[in-house]
Amino acid sequence: MPDGPVKETQNSSSGRAKLRQQVHDILEYGSEHDPVTRFVNTCLVTLILLNVAAFAAETMPDVGPRYADFFELFNLVSVAIFTVEYLLRLWSCTQMPLLRAKRPWRARLNFAMRPLMIIDLIAILPFYLSFLIGIDLRILRVLRLFRFLKLARYSPALVALGRVIANERRALFGALLVMFALLLFASSGMYFIERHVQPEVFGSIPSAAWWALATLTTVGYGDVTPVTSLGRAFGGLIMIFGLGMFALPIGIIATGFSQEANRREFVITWSMVARVPIFARLEAAVVARIGAMLYSRSYAPGEHIIRVGNDADAMFFIASGEVAVEADLGQVTLGEGDFFGEMALLSRRQHAHNVTALTKCRLLVLDKSDFEQLSHREPDILKQVRAIAEARVRASRTKG
Repeated sequence: MPDGPVKETQNSSSGRAKLRQQVHDILEYGSEHDPVTRFVNTCLVTLILLNVAAFAAETMPDVGPRYADFFELFNLVSVAIFTVEYLLRLWSCTQMPLLRAKRPWRARLNFAMRPLMIIDLIAILPFYLSFLIGIDLRILRVLRLFRFLKLARYSPALVALGRVIANERRALFGALLVMFALLLFASSGMYFIERHVQPEVFGSIPSAAWWALATLTTVGYGDVTPVTSLGRAFGGLIMIFGLGMFALPIGIIATGFSQEANRREFVITWSMVARVPIFARLEAAVVARIGAMLYSRSYAPGEHIIRVGNDADAMFFIASGEVAVEADLGQVTLGEGDFFGEMALLSRRQHAHNVTALTKCRLLVLDKSDFEQLSHREPDILKQVRAIAEARVRASRTKG
């Protein structure tokens, strides 16, 4: 009898953990192929964009007052949804591998201090502050613009930009110091040159800094200009410096983006190559060499990959998804880790079967020239490919 309540409690605890894991997977790490995750992400992104549009529309004199009740109701619904999302993220974060070992309250506190969670909190905070604090907090409505920053959670490009800025922060800080030094030099120089001629404009270094900033950034408003010959010559020199100075941080960020893209592509290619069984047991150096030969292609469901009669110019490894091979005796389905196109390459003939994507799939492509190069460098891999190809031929003959 005593075992009954204990077992019930264990089952209940296990059920809650499973539910937390499912919620966490949907909100944080859900696959794009999962319809639930795709639906939730689409709804949240749409709601964020609608909130930004509503915030802008409220400021229009002919729209804001007329639809004030609608905007208020929409804001109330949005806050409710974003609050539920925030609480669910906090509730389910204890399933994260790095937080499982911590006490639940500490794990949730650490998770809540993450930048994206802080943005989520700021996006809903003004609504609750208006009830808790008895003053006019309409100015805090501007914080609703933080809801737009929630898109960073769903945009790999914004995540990459944040990572680039974090990685290049020292170089960017150095560029900022150079920019500040040049700004100080330009404003000081123009102050000493033009202060007696235009004291109302260049009477102090802070006043001259406005001209220096407009000139160095190549905006050139023209509201403040030097009138002396020496001042104009000095201004021309500052313009030349400005062209190179503000290009410096742009170059740093562009280089960082390129390096980040290369790192990301390397990691993606490495992980996909490691999923292929015939590559899984190879040494890291060999996998790196093979990864340099491969490039990825994505196919939508129903899209033809190979048609009968196509020249054998590549073989394909399935990194994710499924494809259908129209064999002589019926359709054969291949999934993650399988490969195809090798028979035509080995026998140096045209493709004899159609291959179509059954689901959204990502393939690693090995061109004919790289296939021959790999055959010379890694003969063991060629032996495995031949053995699997011969096994497929024997299987098809046996079925026949």
